[in-house]
Formats: sequence, C-alpha cells, structure tokens
Amino acid sequence: MPLLSVLLLGGCMAGPDYVRPAPPAAAQQPFEEADGRWTPAAPAAADPAVAWWTRYGDPQLDVLVEQADRANQTLRQAEARYRQAQALVGSARAAEAPTLGVQAAATRERSVTPKPGLRDADTLGFSASWEPDFWGKVRRSVEQAGDNAQASAADLAQARLSLQAAVVADYLQLRFDDQTLALYQRTLAGYRDALRLTQARVRAGVASDADVAAAEATLHSTEAASTDLALSRRQLDHALAVLLGRPPSEFSLAASDAPLPALPPTPEALPSVLLQRRPDIAGAERRMAAANAGIGMAVAAWFPTLSLSASGGYDGAGLASLLSVPNRVWAVGAALAGTLFDGGARRAQRAQAQATFDAAAATYRQTVLSAFQGVEDQLAAARELAREQQQQRSAADAAQQAERVLMDQYRAGTALYSAVITAQANALDAQRSLLQVQARQFGAQVALLVALGGDWDSANLPAMRGASPGATPAPVVPE
Repeated sequence: MPLLSVLLLGGCMAGPDYVRPAPPAAAQQPFEEADGRWTPAAPAAADPAVAWWTRYGDPQLDVLVEQADRANQTLRQAEARYRQAQALVGSARAAEAPTLGVQAAATRERSVTPKPGLRDADTLGFSASWEPDFWGKVRRSVEQAGDNAQASAADLAQARLSLQAAVVADYLQLRFDDQTLALYQRTLAGYRDALRLTQARVRAGVASDADVAAAEATLHSTEAASTDLALSRRQLDHALAVLLGRPPSEFSLAASDAPLPALPPTPEALPSVLLQRRPDIAGAERRMAAANAGIGMAVAAWFPTLSLSASGGYDGAGLASLLSVPNRVWAVGAALAGTLFDGGARRAQRAQAQATFDAAAATYRQTVLSAFQGVEDQLAAARELAREQQQQRSAADAAQQAERVLMDQYRAGTALYSAVITAQANALDAQRSLLQVQARQFGAQVALLVALGGDWDSANLPAMRGASPGATPAPVVPE
C-alpha cells in the first residue's frame, strides 16, 4: 500500500527528462564581421520593447505595419495553427482526469420462461473510470503538446517578424523608386533643354541634324526607362496591398520625393543574445523538447496499464419502484493489462522516437548556425555597402561635374554633342547607381534587424502547463 500510494500521488516519468542544450562557446564572442566597428545605438533604439521599424522615423510606415498585423491572411493562418496547438494541449490534459458517465434505459420485453408475459426493465446508473498515469505516458503527452504549442507560438512570432520585414522592405524600396523617378524627371527636364538648345544651334547652322537625332534618342530612351520603373513601382504597390490584406484596387501609396532619413544605427548584440531573440531558434528548440517527450511516451508503452472503474445505480421492473433500495446495484473493479509480445513494434517505436529527437536536434543546430551566418552576412553587407556608397557618391559628383563642364563647352561651341551625350549617360547612371546602393544599404539593415530577431524575445513565449521548461543549460544534444 505505501508503494501504491506513492505511485498514485506522484508516479514516475518514463524516458529522459529534457534539458535545454548549452549555447556553443562561440556564442559568447562578438560576431566576426562586426570587427569592433558597430555604432552603439541610442538607448531607445536598443530597447527590445521598441518596435524595430520605428527606428526609421516614418509615421506612414508605422501605420502600414500595424495594418498588416491586423489583416494579413498569412499571419491569420499562423494564428489559427497556434490555436489548434493550444486546443491539443487541452485534449492531452483531459486524459489525466477520470471519465464520468450516466446511463438510463427503459425497455418492455416479452419472456417465455419461467413465466410467459410482458415485463418492464428499467435502469438508471452512473459510471466512473480512471487510468492512473503510473509511468508518465499521459504527462509526457501533455508535455509534448505544451512544447509543440510553444513551438507554434514561436512560428507565429516568426511569421509576424517576416511580415513586418516584408512590409518595411517593400515600403523602403517603393520610396527609393520614388527617388529614382524624381531623378528621371529632373534628368528629362535637362534633356529637353539640351534638345531645344541643339535645335536652335541647327537653325543657326552651327550643329547638324545628327546632334538633334542623338538628343531625341537620349530623351526617349530615358522616358522609356522611367516608364518601366513606374510599372515596377505599381507592381510593388500591389504587393504591399496584399501584405496589408487588401485588394490592390483598393490601395495606392501616393508618390513622394521627400528624402529618406539617414540610415539609423544598429544595436550591438552577441550571438548568445541572438539565441534568445530569434523565434525560429526558439521554435526549433521547443520541437526538440517535444521530440524528447515522445521518447518518454515510447518508453512508457513497455509498462502495463491499470484501469480503475466503478458503477452504481438502479435496475428494476418499473419506473414507479425504480429508485427503491432493493433495486440498487453497484460494482467496483480494477484491470491490469500489458503486452507480452508485439513482434518488435514497441522497440521500433522507441527507435523512431529517438530518431525523431536526433533529427530535431540536428535541425536546432542547423537553425543556430544559419542564424549566425545570416547575421555575419548582413554585417559584412552593411560594412561593404557603406564603403561602396562613399565610392559611388564620389563617382556621381564627378560625373555630374563632367556633364556640366561639357554642356558649357557645347554651348560655347568647343565640344561635340557626342561627348555631351556620353557625359549625360554617365551622370544618370552614376546617380541611379548611388540610389541603388543606398536602397541596398537599407535592405541590408532590415535583413540584419530581422536576423537579430527584431524586438522579439524568447521570454515572450506563452507558459504552457506541462511544457518542459529546459531552464538548466547542459550539453545533451547528440553530436
């Protein structure tokens, strides 16, 4: 009896207890590509509670991200999957409780023996059954469901982060398209002035019709490039509408040639912080915990199960006297069942559970490595693009100066128009390339902020009763 009491009150848990793996030693070192040159961010920018996209200081962008968070259909799918996972936790917990039932029946039957005739047979009863979780199979099931629900919550956070990144990236690219379109308009205005000047020189007999044809060709080809970019902007506008959960016909972002703000600083972070900031890493770790619980469920299948049952009620020959003491009936019982031979099914299930855990552990390690790579890649991109931006700005300034000098020389009659056309093309290409590099800088920073987990933190995962906490770091992941 003392042993039975211990089992009933606490029980044991079959299979290994999950312990969260320790972070790799490299996680305590700075990122290699940071190279000690990260710009310390202002306190507000480094605060995880601050929405990461607000660093760009654009109220319109803030509104768009909020709209996407409310209406994006992909995000709603992820939310529905999380609710499904939560429901599965409740379903798993239900197995811990006893089952209660009620039965009532009223029949009229004819018998031949011992006394022919009709008789009533009425019953009213209650039943209860319970299967004590001696070996922790049900608790492991609850643990697995809780871990999976937390993984689903991390998936939801990852979906939200990806959505935010898509909205921010599309919006910034759209604004750079506006900047490029404004550049085209300024350039076209200059080309039209140059065409009028060339036509006047032809009338004065100091230029040829070939110069006019060349000026017209330059003007029309630039108009075509502007039209092509306008089409790309429209398509980007449509993509942004879908991210906001709206039909493209009902959304249009007005063009703006206002200059974009300076590139905001990026907060410093260590790889160890990254392990807590990335929802995809948290999801992979929770799935590893769920797979560990699956091992316990497979081990528990080797042990017998005990079922306890009780029933009581009334069984009589008529409703009028059904609830009388002579008609009272009751029963209690216990059943112990176990499998002696199953052809190796349980052994195979145990091996399958172990393989599932090994796969989840490998997925977790790969997710961590990919996260480190993503940050290193974007750090390298940020550093090199900053250098490229300076170089391209110098090239654009030089090209514009060359265009001005040659245009003045052409007006004075000391330069050929072919040289002017070449200078115009070089100036336009250099300015357009400068805008493209700046757009890539903003894109790389968005990718870096997302690679750092945005403003998410693993502490945001919802608590699930029964989910393995994994609070003590220890290297249990198989190599």
